[in-house]
Amino acid sequence: MGERRFRRAWTARLTALLSVCLLAPLTAQNLEDRVVEHTLDNGMKLLILQREQSPTVALNIWVKAGGVDEPIGKTGIAHMLEHMLFKGTKTLGTTNYDAEAPLLEELDKLYEEHDMLRDHGESDEDAVRLAQVTARIEEVTAAQREFILNNQLDEIYSYHGSVGLNAATGKDYTFYTISLPSNKIELWMRLESERMRDPIFREFYVERDVVMEERRQTTESNPGRKLLEVMSTVAFAAHPYGAPTIGWMSDINRLKRKEAEAFFKTYYAPNNAVVSIVGDVEPEWVIERMTHYFAGISPQEIPERIGTVEPKQEGERRVEVEFDAESEIYIGYHKPSPPHFDDYVFDMISSLMSDGRTSRLYKSLIEEKQLAVDVGCYNGYPGARYDNLFIIYATPRHPHTAADVEAAIYEELDRLANGPIDPREMEKVRNQMQAGFIRGLDSNLGMARQLGEFEVMTGSWRYVVEFMDNVSKITEDDVRRAIKQYLTKSNRTVGILVKPPIEEGDEAAEMSDESMMEAQ
Repeated sequence: MGERRFRRAWTARLTALLSVCLLAPLTAQNLEDRVVEHTLDNGMKLLILQREQSPTVALNIWVKAGGVDEPIGKTGIAHMLEHMLFKGTKTLGTTNYDAEAPLLEELDKLYEEHDMLRDHGESDEDAVRLAQVTARIEEVTAAQREFILNNQLDEIYSYHGSVGLNAATGKDYTFYTISLPSNKIELWMRLESERMRDPIFREFYVERDVVMEERRQTTESNPGRKLLEVMSTVAFAAHPYGAPTIGWMSDINRLKRKEAEAFFKTYYAPNNAVVSIVGDVEPEWVIERMTHYFAGISPQEIPERIGTVEPKQEGERRVEVEFDAESEIYIGYHKPSPPHFDDYVFDMISSLMSDGRTSRLYKSLIEEKQLAVDVGCYNGYPGARYDNLFIIYATPRHPHTAADVEAAIYEELDRLANGPIDPREMEKVRNQMQAGFIRGLDSNLGMARQLGEFEVMTGSWRYVVEFMDNVSKITEDDVRRAIKQYLTKSNRTVGILVKPPIEEGDEAAEMSDESMMEAQ
């Protein structure tokens, strides 16, 4: 997840697809006619859209493997794989893989012993042996560095005019993205097929430390993210949506290279991947060359997807997180995932409640009552492959408390559920949503992302063709029904950020500081 201000997931994701209607111009129907679908014999799904506005092409590879697929005790391994896929292959990122390979194997053995001694060693002999193993790790790591060519993948792509080489891991998927001049697409096919066929997870344990530091900086020192993480573990008592995508620190600290390789071999298979290609390309040529480079990669039997269903919540859950920061509040409600019709309804509710300065929460909590400095909604946390949360969040304005803001939020929900809804308000929101689509992104990269994401998340990129039609069907009664059905006390989890209590000694020190200030 990004910063505390969440983008409205599904509405924002659709902007790219409908923005193309102005650029081509396209309608939803002829967009459907122009997207070329092809499945290679090994199961890899290709989605290709030819757009000739510029001599560039955007390329995304989506793997249906994210945090939700991780084994118990291995949280963060999907995210580690994202890092590892930039470390090269037997021919990329190394000057001599044959000389490097024995060092990789030795490091695996050394870290197996290192982690065991670190976590379970008790005797003086264990401490001595741990120091010896640590020293040997430093020697082998230094020897391996002699063969490593850091960032070679990025350098090759940059030399050939790339933009936006990146990747991201979520609860439901991992994707890899780049834009290139269209005459460089075959270079991409060659490099990416090699990364899928024969990656080498070099510097795995160095990167493990990097990810732990990433967790410290992005979660443990970030009050909003820390609150959201804790609230998620309370909201999802059984489903793995409750675990953080980056992983728990203790899990990250024990991950092994062989475990990452096993996860890769299980899920990074062509029959578990979607490739979306948008730009100045000829689909027939793309299919022929993709077949040449990728068809030789064998499919795998993908494990049965998680069958755990989050039990119905039967009472409000509340959690406080102590953090020396200003108070924040998150309220999460369980709801269905797309393409369930009620997911569309919650996009509408999110717009009514928090989209812009004329939205209900903004007008009430920020402008009129001045209870909050920030308020908003997010539909679809932390993923969309399984039933998820509708979240309302706010930051109280001093001297008001989280309790004041929480009560005002419930009042606004009750007013929307039981009071009149002006048809013009509904129409305005529909227009805003459609305008958002059209204003969205007009880039090939954005389009490629949307095509792949919808295919992975809902099973079909055609979700966009149906979206506006379904939004147009939403009535005031649907909004009222959804609020009364889902946004109930027994179905909500409330997380509040509070300052830790002042200890007696700290209070005395604080009073002393205040006295000194007064004296000055």
